[in-house]
Amino acid sequence: MAPPTGPLNLDVEAISGICGSISIAAWVVVFSPQIIENFRRSSADGLSVPFIILWLLGDVFNILGAVLQGVLPTMLILAVYYTIADFVLLAQCFYYKGFTWKDELPAPQPKPSSVPAIGEPNERTGLLSNHIDERERRDSGWSHLSPAVPLVSDTPVPPPPAPTKLQSAIWNSVAMLMVCVAGVLGWLLSRHYSPDQPATPGDEGLPSFDVWGQVFGWLCALLYLGSRLPQLLLNWRRKSTEGVSILFFLFACLGNLTYVLSIFAYEPHCAGSRCQPGEAAKIYGRYILVNSSWLAGSLGTLILDLGIFAQFFIYSKSGSEDEEDQVVEDDVYTPDERRLDDRPLLQRVGSDLS
Repeated sequence: MAPPTGPLNLDVEAISGICGSISIAAWVVVFSPQIIENFRRSSADGLSVPFIILWLLGDVFNILGAVLQGVLPTMLILAVYYTIADFVLLAQCFYYKGFTWKDELPAPQPKPSSVPAIGEPNERTGLLSNHIDERERRDSGWSHLSPAVPLVSDTPVPPPPAPTKLQSAIWNSVAMLMVCVAGVLGWLLSRHYSPDQPATPGDEGLPSFDVWGQVFGWLCALLYLGSRLPQLLLNWRRKSTEGVSILFFLFACLGNLTYVLSIFAYEPHCAGSRCQPGEAAKIYGRYILVNSSWLAGSLGTLILDLGIFAQFFIYSKSGSEDEEDQVVEDDVYTPDERRLDDRPLLQRVGSDLS
């Protein structure tokens, strides 16, 4: 049974803890939608290989910078987890695409025509055709008349219909809400079960500043920012976001946003029992400066992810317009072009043989 706790006060530290916990929950599940999408499609064509490689290198430098700078333990644990998940995504890309470092566009597939070509057999052509041999004419179609042979249709089972935009929006909203709820519950559990350890005034003061930690932190930020560019370029070249999970980037945006808020929500503790004039502002400014590389990486990728969301909107809209154009093309044929051939059977066969 949890020990009794005091009333729930949402001060600055509580807000920082809640945002940090939501960020952890979002980053724990961020890679799952894309991994499942690649496995479901048995393809990783929608994912940019340089995007994953740069993200992997950014996570490696994130680990080095977090260790040297002495950041929060949760940041270090998450950095290690990111690296493992990056290897999983990279392994999927190499498995489905082959061992390649470039993003190659798949060959365009011709659109299927709903109007059969001349001479192509369909439900309106004759029973006898010039490309069917004598044995096939004797055997085909007559086995269904036997009572011992059931009539089995060879029509393939149609795939389930794709979810509508409203259904996708509802599902994505529910998934985001569940992550937020999990983060808040995680913060409540940590608050109930972890003993309060008040900071000792002598241990507080200006945050430490490690040069090599900052170098690796800024390298990590640059790699994070550069990782989004290959994905944006691949989507633009393909004129499509098919194969890319939007929930993947929604979780990434939620994790970056709450992570930035958790850093900004910081209450400085002065060295003495009371802060001197300007001392709290100086400590807060030094704290932001120490975490500036991580803030730049998260805010920058958050802005670039907005560009990916814009691509989702633009290319999904253009895809729906193409489908409407295809339907219009299928309806332009007149009834005279689709009329039945009322000629006798032998006359039709003779015209096919000539």
